Amino acid sequence: MSRPDESMVRLEGPWTHHSVHAGGTRFHVVEAGAGPLVLLLHGFPQFWWSWRNQLVSLPAAGYRAVAVDLRGYGASDKPPRGYDLYTLAADAAGLVRALGESSAIVVGHDWGGLLAWTMAVKDPKAVLRLVTVSAPHPRRLRTALFTEPFGQFRAARYALGFQLPLLPERRLTADSGAMVGRLLEKWSAPGWPQEEVAKTYRDAFRIPNVSHCALEYHRWFGRSQLRPDGWRYAKTMRAQINVPTLQVHGAFDRHVLPRTAQGSGRYVAAPYRWRLIEGAGHFPHEECPEEFDAELVAWLSDPEPDR
Repeated sequence: MSRPDESMVRLEGPWTHHSVHAGGTRFHVVEAGAGPLVLLLHGFPQFWWSWRNQLVSLPAAGYRAVAVDLRGYGASDKPPRGYDLYTLAADAAGLVRALGESSAIVVGHDWGGLLAWTMAVKDPKAVLRLVTVSAPHPRRLRTALFTEPFGQFRAARYALGFQLPLLPERRLTADSGAMVGRLLEKWSAPGWPQEEVAKTYRDAFRIPNVSHCALEYHRWFGRSQLRPDGWRYAKTMRAQINVPTLQVHGAFDRHVLPRTAQGSGRYVAAPYRWRLIEGAGHFPHEECPEEFDAELVAWLSDPEPDR
């Protein structure tokens, strides 16, 4: 069976597809609307399409929504290295500038959320507001992994297998990407994803080199915990975040436990708001898009979001 190619991620809708170069890397971006820039950063094991609902709701609310295929995903470049959170955050900041803006509202889910937290520390002038979805602050995640062996460590134990070479890539792409579908179902609340949604993600993960690049995110994060670069990163992330921050989590998230994400506000010196969406798992912006969008748009329209 032949593998899908990059053309399959150019799905049609009320948006436009184009390429943007930032820091020597070519990124596939999908854009809709006009107004303040909202940069949408997806997670694992997905691609820009995870924000398809927000590419409709945000323009309707007066925003310019831009969803990107992160480095190594979809139709973006797939270089052999650069999958550490420093480089990924620099990618996102470069994209803001390449899109003609000095700053943006940055919305990140899962790995996109981790790099969004990092971006707010490393390049704060590029972040107007910060929204993280199913993504604890990196230091909070690190602490939970080391101190909760029967909690967050157990929930994320699948990632231990990702540290192996070659075999994880084969497992993720075998049987038309069946493992990708199983992960989506396992991490979400009952009833999601629908078969056609799961198939889209399975196919996108079978694009050549995507599985390897996606796993490099996990490999850097896991291995860096015991290396100087990881210690330097953890030290850097002690800095307080000085932009208004909204943190959204699904109450039934079995991949990143809600109690792991709670407490991230200690790293935010600006107004911070925590929202738990009942009935959603790890993908609240897809599982409960109406509730998620209502929370997001209301918070963005608040000139002084309180705690």
